Amino acid sequence: MNSLSGITLSLFLAWSASAQAASPCVAHDLGFGQTAAGWAHQPLSKLKRDTVYTQAQEAGHAVLRGTADRSASLYVALIKPASVPANLKWRWKTDALVADADNRDKKREDAPLRVLVAFDGDKTTLPEAEQKRFQRAKSLTGRDAPYATLMYIWSDHVPAGAVIPSAHTGQVKMLAVASGAQGLGQWQSVQRNLVADYKRAFGSAPGRVLGVAVMTDTDNTGGKAVGEYSDIRLDCTGR
Repeated sequence: MNSLSGITLSLFLAWSASAQAASPCVAHDLGFGQTAAGWAHQPLSKLKRDTVYTQAQEAGHAVLRGTADRSASLYVALIKPASVPANLKWRWKTDALVADADNRDKKREDAPLRVLVAFDGDKTTLPEAEQKRFQRAKSLTGRDAPYATLMYIWSDHVPAGAVIPSAHTGQVKMLAVASGAQGLGQWQSVQRNLVADYKRAFGSAPGRVLGVAVMTDTDNTGGKAVGEYSDIRLDCTGR
């Protein structure tokens, strides 16, 4: 089981879509020093090595460091389901890309940095094959999966701005927000318009946001990587 197929299963366990009505947009400070953010480690599979996540302080910022050694797992923050915020902001840093990784190839699909956002939606509108996949997952885990997952990555072989579909499901899309060696070893600040990115990746307006996660993984290439994350925030319009 590679990273994305494992992510698909792990998201079933981590993000259980609620039937309650969506609340108005609420800004969420998901800093790693914030207990209320509810960050927790989420393994992908008992058959996989887990990425090691540790928290530290750096220049007054709470930082999460993911150290992958032939491993993959998530670090997840659940939030109360809310109308989609306008912006997702974060900072991230890595000193090196993953050797031999290529996010277009499911056998080499690794990345030193990923930020994921899970969305709710109407699964009855999906193709029959996708609906059956959701049904099998719920039968296996007892929980509903998120309707869609948008995954921001730092890639190597694809240009920034490219959307990469998952080889396993149409409901997971990767969006390269950085590519190549430029900026390695330095903190990079990122701000993304979630609505615009979702529409570009999935061709429709997003549903409510269920949660945010990060992941540093090298399980497919068998290599090593270190990724650092800080100052993650969901903001509403005008904030």
